[in-house]
Amino acid sequence: MEPPPDEINIITLNCWGLKYISKLRRERLTEIGRQLTLAKPQPHIVALQECFTQEDYQSIRRQTRSILPHGKFYHSAALGGGLAILSRWPIEESTMRPYPLNGRPTAFWRGDWYVGKGVACARIRYGPAAKQVVEVFNTHTHSPYEAGKPGDSYLCHRTAQSWEMAKLLRGAAERGHLVLAVGDFNMTPMSLQHQLISSLAPVRDVWRVLHPDSSVGPAHHPAEKARSRPVPTAEFNILENGAASDGPTNTWRWTKAQQKQLGRGKSPVAVSPDTLDLRGKRLDYIFAGSGDISALGGGWVVKRASVGMMMRHPELGCSLSDHFAVEATLAFHPFQLPATTPLLPNKDNNPDPLPSHLKEVTNGTYLHSPSPSSTHLPPSPPSPTVQLTSFLPRSNPPSPPEEGLPATTYTTILNLIETYTARERFELRWRGHHFFLSLLTTTACLVAIWFPPHHYVGFILLLVSTLGLATGVVNGLLALLFFRSELKALREFEWEVRNASGTLGVGTEGGDGEEW
Repeated sequence: MEPPPDEINIITLNCWGLKYISKLRRERLTEIGRQLTLAKPQPHIVALQECFTQEDYQSIRRQTRSILPHGKFYHSAALGGGLAILSRWPIEESTMRPYPLNGRPTAFWRGDWYVGKGVACARIRYGPAAKQVVEVFNTHTHSPYEAGKPGDSYLCHRTAQSWEMAKLLRGAAERGHLVLAVGDFNMTPMSLQHQLISSLAPVRDVWRVLHPDSSVGPAHHPAEKARSRPVPTAEFNILENGAASDGPTNTWRWTKAQQKQLGRGKSPVAVSPDTLDLRGKRLDYIFAGSGDISALGGGWVVKRASVGMMMRHPELGCSLSDHFAVEATLAFHPFQLPATTPLLPNKDNNPDPLPSHLKEVTNGTYLHSPSPSSTHLPPSPPSPTVQLTSFLPRSNPPSPPEEGLPATTYTTILNLIETYTARERFELRWRGHHFFLSLLTTTACLVAIWFPPHHYVGFILLLVSTLGLATGVVNGLLALLFFRSELKALREFEWEVRNASGTLGVGTEGGDGEEW
């Protein structure tokens, strides 16, 4: 086996490869494969999301085989999760872990439940030593269809999914492996979901390591507006804020009239870097750990983070996806632990998980204290030694109810669970009642068929009974199979949160809640 590398280059990209829906899918994903082979620095690990078809995956594999000879396409649910991992080094082990809360089959027009979203896990060996292993966790969480709206019914899904990701990362880190969590997380920086991962697992958002003062959402987001910063330009949002989604330089965010200017044989359409960017934001992330510092004689630190794959299709003139890629380079930094491991003085001096200059607000988002933009000086990124030191144990550890997250954050999560549980209990009862009502209606219609004065009345009654029974059976099956299982998953989630917060008490350990 080749000697272990000094650097690991990572790329994560949402390919927008939905079959029958994504425009110019084959042409774009073929070009994505070609551009991966030309990328500088050359990638060692590539994570893809929304690569739904074997045709597209094989096309990318054929083109990247010379630099990324190992790969895995992950299968899940009826339509597949669209996740794939490519690697320079062998994949020793892989698993597809579905999320316990993962959308609703009743929202069939959204499709999240049907693709079986989850975490694609791969254990990759980059060196011969026992701990020279990287565990990659690639995901595409539930889409935020109702984000920002009162009663967002999918907020509980994304929160539970971040919780599950943090559990997987903790387990891998406890094995002493380098941990990478990559993908489209459908969350904004420093949001509740972001904090669950960065606070409950020993990983770091690589972008915020190098850009600790970057934005916490698009310009119109309440959390970002509270920072009193000017509206960023397209260039600033890419270079400083890492906004790989929804920016004006991505042609798939243009109006239909603007997109008509693109195509074969047409002149390229440029976007000024000074264009104000109101919507650009971060949804795609790379979270990284350090590896076992003691066993490796050092650890992995963040050297580079950037937005990539911004080039246009050479013939079509369009962007290669509706997201840009997020790229990062991790460098190995020797670090000798002294005989007595120095502990960090306190939590406030530790850059992660909750820096001292971050303030908690009631909605679970953490913000930088606002400062006038004219006098604002962005903080310098931490040195490699500081990055590794922050992974060491702290002195004066907090008591269990405060460890990792503030107590109010656990309360926020429990409130989300309670609200969503009430919604699903109502849905279960309503659909169960509809099933029994359809049985009564069908029976009544079949009896009434014997007494109609005209034949067409009998036909109408038969049609109504058939349709009524069909919809009733569907709702009955949903109540029996889906809503019951989802309520049990919510009970599990609630138990884990209460257990982690230290509030688990009598009467919260058993039972399945109200059921019909």
